[in-house]
Amino acid sequence: MRHRKSGVKLNMTSSHKNAMFRNMVTSLLKYDRIQTTDAKAKELRRWADHIITLAKRGDLHARRQAMSIVREKAVVHKVFEEAPKRFATVSGGYTRIVKIGRRPGDAAPVSLIELITPEPKKKKTTKKTKTATPKKTAPKKKAEKKTKVAKTETDTPEASKVTSDSVKETQAPSEAAAEETAADRPEETADKVKKKAAKAKTEPEAKASAGEDEAAEDTEKKE
Repeated sequence: MRHRKSGVKLNMTSSHKNAMFRNMVTSLLKYDRIQTTDAKAKELRRWADHIITLAKRGDLHARRQAMSIVREKAVVHKVFEEAPKRFATVSGGYTRIVKIGRRPGDAAPVSLIELITPEPKKKKTTKKTKTATPKKTAPKKKAEKKTKVAKTETDTPEASKVTSDSVKETQAPSEAAAEETAADRPEETADKVKKKAAKAKTEPEAKASAGEDEAAEDTEKKE
């Protein structure tokens, strides 16, 4: 049975394959990108993710495990310093594979594998309900006061006819009564006018005569 032997064979021995991937993962962590075939790039992703996970853990045992895979100590120190900050927001998916084309000579499919720097997650902002602000109203110009005649029932033609007829009826008897009174009592009115005029004339004459009598009496008394 084939236990604990996952991964691609690549038509080579296991010792050869492990040595090759150790060299490749060292170069990837050192230069952040390398170019290789599609099959090797897919397998190399597993190795690189494992080393970065150890670097994020950061303890001594993880560092010793990484040293048993990576060829250079300086690369291990670099990864253990940068990985906790660079990949703190994600847990996996530290590499990207971009297909380039085919290799000249054997026409093998070639890809570019590189380390990525994930963007920080944006905090979800709760939408605030906007309070209704009173709209600014333009200053109203003072309109000239115009007397408006309210429309009533008399505005209709039928109603106007009725009102005009009623006015005529009321005016007719009043005029007739005035003519009757003037015709019945013309003499009385003339006599009253004459009497009033005579009274108006006699009053100042009476006052003047009364004043003369009083003055005469005074002179007699003095004498």
